[in-house]
Amino acid sequence: MQTAAPRMSSRGISREQLIRRLGDAAARSSLANGLVILTEYVGATHYLLARHDLSQDGGLDFVLCSDWPFDVVRRLSSIVIGLNAKTTELEKCLAALQPCFQVLPDDIDLPRGVNRSYCAVTFNVGRVRFSLMLLFPEDVILSQEGLRDIAVLASYLASFKADGGVRQDRDFELTERELECLYWIAEGKTSEEIAVILGISRNTINNYITSVMRKTATRTRSEAIAHAVRHNLV
Repeated sequence: MQTAAPRMSSRGISREQLIRRLGDAAARSSLANGLVILTEYVGATHYLLARHDLSQDGGLDFVLCSDWPFDVVRRLSSIVIGLNAKTTELEKCLAALQPCFQVLPDDIDLPRGVNRSYCAVTFNVGRVRFSLMLLFPEDVILSQEGLRDIAVLASYLASFKADGGVRQDRDFELTERELECLYWIAEGKTSEEIAVILGISRNTINNYITSVMRKTATRTRSEAIAHAVRHNLV
């Protein structure tokens, strides 16, 4: 079995050279070129950079940049949604920068010589969670250390593009009232109790909390609290 690290070493690309090349790509605002550099460095064949918060809408807007075959990308949205639904907010936090391998369904056609498994490494840029998803050859074993390295470097590239070219529905700042509701649910208060404290109806409180979960891409109050704690919102 050929490993990714020896392949890259044979091409004489050091980590310092890699960083310089990425700096040039960032200076030219070329996200695609930077991802190609990272993909080649680790020994993969195809890259896809995705935003998890946008994947829940079921379209392709969650894909920021990719050279995966289009038919595979089209199927990926439902796969990502399914994986997110099975993962708690705590598990998502612990998975950051930890390479994870998943297997694509048998009915998806892949380029010849490409492994049916793909690797995903998640990272955050501000409040937004990204995944760098890689396809790789059947005869290559990806380096865990190398994957963590390129995840950190991909976050550097993504930070230049996080605010451009995609919809920002969930990136709006929380309102003062939403932050108040978030604070009180973090204190263990029910909607009825928060309604009494703030002097508004329970239905209005529930609407505020629903808005908080939409903006933070969380599914439950517990996940919203975990998100708030992680981002120093409460």
